[in-house]
Order: sequence, then C-alpha cells, then structure tokens
Amino acid sequence: MQVVKEYVQQLTNAGLYPDKYICHGKQGNIIEIEEPETGKRHSVLTFCTNDVLGLVQEEAVKQAAIDAIIQYGTSNSSTSVLSGRIDLHRQLESEISAFKHLPHTQLFLNAWMAMQALMDAFCHLAMPVPGFQHTRETLILTDVLNHGCIVSAVVNANTRSGKVFGHSPEVRVKPYRHCDVQDLARKLRRYVKPGDRIMVISDAVFSMDGDIAPLPEMLDVMQNYPGSVLVMDEAHASGAIGATGRGIYEHFGILPQDAIAKEVVPIIMTTFSKFAASAGAAISSDLPELIDLLDVSPTSIGTISLPAPTTAAALESIRQVRRQSERVQTLQENARYLRTRLLEANFHPIGETNVIPVLMPAELDPKEFGRQMLEKHGIWLSPIWFIAKPRLRITANALHTKQDMDSLIEAMIAVRDAIIKPKTMIPAG
Repeated sequence: MQVVKEYVQQLTNAGLYPDKYICHGKQGNIIEIEEPETGKRHSVLTFCTNDVLGLVQEEAVKQAAIDAIIQYGTSNSSTSVLSGRIDLHRQLESEISAFKHLPHTQLFLNAWMAMQALMDAFCHLAMPVPGFQHTRETLILTDVLNHGCIVSAVVNANTRSGKVFGHSPEVRVKPYRHCDVQDLARKLRRYVKPGDRIMVISDAVFSMDGDIAPLPEMLDVMQNYPGSVLVMDEAHASGAIGATGRGIYEHFGILPQDAIAKEVVPIIMTTFSKFAASAGAAISSDLPELIDLLDVSPTSIGTISLPAPTTAAALESIRQVRRQSERVQTLQENARYLRTRLLEANFHPIGETNVIPVLMPAELDPKEFGRQMLEKHGIWLSPIWFIAKPRLRITANALHTKQDMDSLIEAMIAVRDAIIKPKTMIPAG
C-alpha cells in the first residue's frame, strides 16, 4: 500500500485532488455545506446539482418514499430473482416504458451495473445453456467521450463473467471520434466481419461537453447493418431535452419505432439520479427476451434489487414529469438564458443543453476559480480538471431564477478579473 500513500500524497501536493464538502441541508438551490478539514460552513447557491427539474424536495416525491418505507421497509435485502420483486418495481418499469416508448424495462441499482449487465446479456448471453452454441462475435463501437460507466463496461466486455465462465466468442471494441458520424461509418466498414453482432453505444447528452449525439444520422448509417443495436445512455437527456423531457428521440422528433423501421434495434438506458429525484437506472427495449436475459445476468443475480423508497421516489418523479412538462420547459429556458449571458460576458460555453461546460484559458485555474466563487461569492459550481480538459461545469436547473443566474455571471466576471488583472499588471519602475 506504500505506493498508494505516496501517489495520493503527490496528488494532493500538486493541487490535483478535488476539494470535498459535507452537505447539512438544502432548500431549493440553497445548500449549507461544511469544509471537513476546518469545520467552516457556507450557505451557497448551487450550480452543480444534477437535480435538473427540482424534484428532490417535492412534497409528493418525499411522501411517496416515506409511504414505501412504511409498507416495505428500507431494503428488499436480496435480488429480485431470488426473493421476488415488489409491486413498485413493476409500476416503475411500466412508467419508464411508457415514457420512453419501449415496452420492456429492467431496473438496476445504478448506471454502471446496468451497463455491465447489458454487456453480459448481449455479448455473452449471460450464462451457458446446454445444447445452445453461441458462435457469433460482437463488435462494439463507442464514442470516445462516452461516460465512464459505458467505458468501463465496454473495455471489459471481452473479460466479463459470461466470457470467463461461458467461453463465448470474442468481443471487439473500437472507438469512433466524438459525434462524428462519418468516422462511425468508416469504422463500421473497416471492422465489421460477416456474422458479427453489432452494437453502437453513445451518451445522448454528453456529461462533460453538454452536446447531443447526432441520432438521426447515426440511424441512417446503421440501417446499412440490419439487426444492429443502438444503445443510448439518456442519463443527462431524460427530463432535459425533448418538448416533454422524454429524451433524445423526442428531441429529434422521432420515436424508437422509427429506428425499428430502419431495422436498427433501439435500447435506452434511463437513470433516476438527475431528473427523477432518486437513484438507480433502467434498460428499456422492444424485445422482452432481452429483459429476461438482463434479469438473470450475473450483475442482476449478484446484486440487491432497487430499494422501495428509492423506487417510489423515482416513480412519483416520472409521473410528475409526465403529468406536467412545465418544469422541462422552464429548465430549457433557463439553459438558453444562462448560455446567452455567459457569451455576453465573454466566457466560452460549449454544448447546447442545461449541462454548460465553460472552457477556461490557460491563465485561469478551474480549481482556484471554483474556490473563489464559493468563498467570496457564495456560489458553488464544479471546477473540472481531473476527468476532462480544464473547465467549469455549470448545471442549470428548473428552480434557478434569472436573479440567480445573473448573480452567477456577476460573480464569474469578478473572479476572472481578480485572477487575471494582478497577473497582467506591469510592475512599477
């Protein structure tokens, strides 16, 4: 363990380790946080929460979680295959299927496990079956800027448990350039072999860049490979894009059934930690057999099912979104307003969604910028330097007011001036 100690110490000494805070309470976008090392507390306006529709403290959502605890307790204490599912699971799966226009859904504890289960199920058919021979290799094409849960799942797809214990055929993984459909087409032409099972996988909204995958063009390319599978991770798309928050298909004015018409198999991953005021994830498909396979994948069998209060909170949140899309519209208006204000202030926001990365010039250290925003102006945003190129990651949500957003811009200008001007002043004499 000595090497771990030395590495973390060097990481800290170099100023690369992220600052940590303890949250003591939240009212809307005002959060009371504590610096663990000093005990100092701050009441801050947050622009780093993923509670994009502001449902985390919605009374109906909280009450649903409380009612679920009273009925079922705090945990299911086993997997659904071994000890049965609760009715809330069935209700949530039905709600997601209706929301995403795909009839069959399977729940998971989080996105990382959902993606691992999908690799086991699709690539390795989850488990060996006497008399059944799995002989077809799998080719996976993945956007180079996909989320870590996708990267972790696909890079290990050839060594997942199905491969180790089932001796299934090879899984080949190839990256394509970010949102570059021409490169995707080139890679398909170059790497597809006769008999391959093809999967293309992408974030719908990219978590560090705030841009949207070119879904229609991807479908146009993939229809040349009938039976190919397109996986969309809608973690940052659900509740955020599309007229009613249904995600990337709605954003482009199409349905998953349009993909099916092109002989492309649509799979959608929905997560609940952003728009649905909860935790957990789900895989949705038009193929019931895939859901059966996901249910008996090693990831599902070896993991506890989604707890009742978590399930209930997600269920009520999605029902709220489906009943009233005003929050979605407010969120989108806020994102447009904030992006406009940032440009007016000569900052460099990229992307097009409520995830608003602001690229930083070399003279602005994101970590120092974030500290000054918090300590001097009481505004909390996410400085990024350790998982992507240096930037500030700002997330607009439906609860932000124009006054909140104007305060953010004023503080960012003040911090920028405070950091840059002393460095550019010419010494007297």
